[in-house]
Amino acid sequence: MTRRIRILPDHVANQIAAGEVVERPASAVKELVENSLDALADRIVIDIQSGGKALVRVADDGHGMVRDDALLAIDRHATSKIKDDKDLWRIKTLGFRGEALPSISAVSRFELETAPAGGDEGTRIKIEAGRVVAVDEIARRPGTTVTVRSLFFNVPARAKFLRSAAAEARAVSEAIIRLALANLSTAFRLRSGDRELFDLPRTGDLAARVSGIWDEAFASTLIPIDYGSDGLRVAGLIQRPADTRPGTRRVYLFVNGRPIVDRFIVRAAEEGYRTTVPYGYRPALFLYIEVPVEEVDVNVHPTKAEVRFRDKIKAEATVTEAIRSGLEGLASAPSLGRFDATSQLVPRGPSPGGPRPQPARSPAAGQMALFVPGDAGPEAPAGEAEPLTATPITRPGAMWQLHNSYILAETRSGLIIVDQHSAHERVLFEQIMRDYDEGSAASQRLLFSMTIRLSPTEAQAVEELHGILKQVGFELEAFGNNAVIIHAVPNPHPHFDAERCFREMITELAHGSPLVDSARNRHERVAKSFACKAAVKAGQPLSELEMAELFDQLFAAELPGHDVHGRPTILRLSLDELERRFGRT
Repeated sequence: MTRRIRILPDHVANQIAAGEVVERPASAVKELVENSLDALADRIVIDIQSGGKALVRVADDGHGMVRDDALLAIDRHATSKIKDDKDLWRIKTLGFRGEALPSISAVSRFELETAPAGGDEGTRIKIEAGRVVAVDEIARRPGTTVTVRSLFFNVPARAKFLRSAAAEARAVSEAIIRLALANLSTAFRLRSGDRELFDLPRTGDLAARVSGIWDEAFASTLIPIDYGSDGLRVAGLIQRPADTRPGTRRVYLFVNGRPIVDRFIVRAAEEGYRTTVPYGYRPALFLYIEVPVEEVDVNVHPTKAEVRFRDKIKAEATVTEAIRSGLEGLASAPSLGRFDATSQLVPRGPSPGGPRPQPARSPAAGQMALFVPGDAGPEAPAGEAEPLTATPITRPGAMWQLHNSYILAETRSGLIIVDQHSAHERVLFEQIMRDYDEGSAASQRLLFSMTIRLSPTEAQAVEELHGILKQVGFELEAFGNNAVIIHAVPNPHPHFDAERCFREMITELAHGSPLVDSARNRHERVAKSFACKAAVKAGQPLSELEMAELFDQLFAAELPGHDVHGRPTILRLSLDELERRFGRT
């Protein structure tokens, strides 16, 4: 009987490996630059022609290799990164499989020049389609230069799947951007033909690196986060909700310095933005996750683009909480001009991850106390911490209402403008969600019950949401023929129109809207709708005491800078910007 199983020739096996590791020129660039980074290069220069199809050259000033190591490096599974199987569970380098150089050289005209520090002579190795054609001694500075010409020249079936030179150049640029964002202490220069795409100096500032890659205007839309919990740390830059846009966005994830792709981590980050951005809007994210090396497996993808967390749920929850903590302060609110983050109006309390401070008023007082004259809340006894409050006013009377819609308040470093409807909407939403958790809601019994007729669809929605509406504060009963009788209603402020609010809520809940359709459950749908319909309206005059009460409630909220639609509640105007506009600087 004829044998069916055979060992593949080396050149075929290398081409198969190349198909896994080298999908396109950008893959080769990524592997070569990772080798340069593992060699502790301070500067890496990348040149490409025709999008990398004709030429890829990566030159670094890393520690280089002696002749014997250079010859060994072009063999499959030759690596300096691991010694035994135990090292696979504590990988700290970008490369470790020892497949990059042999895989690339198997499908190109390949040249390696390298020299170690210390004055030893350099080595040049030339390979064509996986076959070594020359090994020479050369004089060169320490470091390594790899030149790859005619990629896939001997695999035309793969070459025909490459895209245009411009598209391949964009892919190379994206690969370098990811590595440049992960390695701020290394300088990167990328040239395509005669055109320089970017030249990034070494830096210790992520915002400066982002600004160098794109521009300062984009970098100014980002705010820093740094959050730790139970051995995990999430740091980086996230976009202010007011600057998010629908459609494509920039998302870069790193785990222990390794660029990765993980849609679940992205989804967890977006969960942190819930109720702060409009439906369909997506924030830019630059997230750096640090986790003990034994808690993550990086050896799960041929191109090392994915990792596996030992505790995936914990990692995702930490990312969500990190985003939430970054959006809590006023840094996440939009501003006109530069604003000094150290002197912003921020609640005083413990650091992210600790117990959240509560408003000076008890939860039971809640919205029943909002705008109620004559009760400014208890004073803190001498020697105790000051209650959580906005405290924006630097002198008595430095708060004004503009067009009966916006509240202006002086701060130590400028001015903040609050949209009174959006602000109260955020306060109401968070109060309702707390009431759900605590099983209590304030309501006011009506002297005369209201009878409201509904459409069949609306009547069905009321029946389905009866229990949740009661938790909000609406006590009602069916009255037959698509009608309900309301016996008690919430009382969020003295200007509240209960009948109008109920009708608008039920119409929205029955027929849908982006606001309620984006909610994750029925409780959140009702809370969003009620907060929107019940909040004090634009155009409503407020007394000074009512304005102060709204400020206290807003800045005691978890996410004071954004309403449930994702619109900003606060706009900051810095003193520096005012002085610049008036020509004082």
